[in-house]
Amino acid sequence: QVDLVESGGGLVQAGGSLRLSCAASGRTLGNNAMGWFRQAPGKEREWVAGINRSNDNTYYADSVKGRFTISRDNTKNTVYLQMNNLKPEDAAVYYCAARSWGIATAALKYDYWGQGTQVTVSS
Repeated sequence: QVDLVESGGGLVQAGGSLRLSCAASGRTLGNNAMGWFRQAPGKEREWVAGINRSNDNTYYADSVKGRFTISRDNTKNTVYLQMNNLKPEDAAVYYCAARSWGIATAALKYDYWGQGTQVTVSS
């Protein structure tokens, strides 16, 4: 069992930055590939970024490539999502998720989820 808790969301102006954190308890995150997803009102949950277990491969959705950076600190059992140059279309509830195998973009392939943190971007 892995319990995930996201933090760091909030209100930011377009062009601004936020850093989301996802802290895990119950099991070391080093055994899991991690992903960040987001869900805006009325839309499906969307994969944003992923990082593998060994922390040497990262992947991004085209919509955030070059603006978002996913990283992890396995010693702190925490995964981060640095979001720069935020746009109004980035506004959503952001979720972190863990799975035992490699990176995946489909939400149904993840085993554990956090409760989400709201990101609001004003234009």
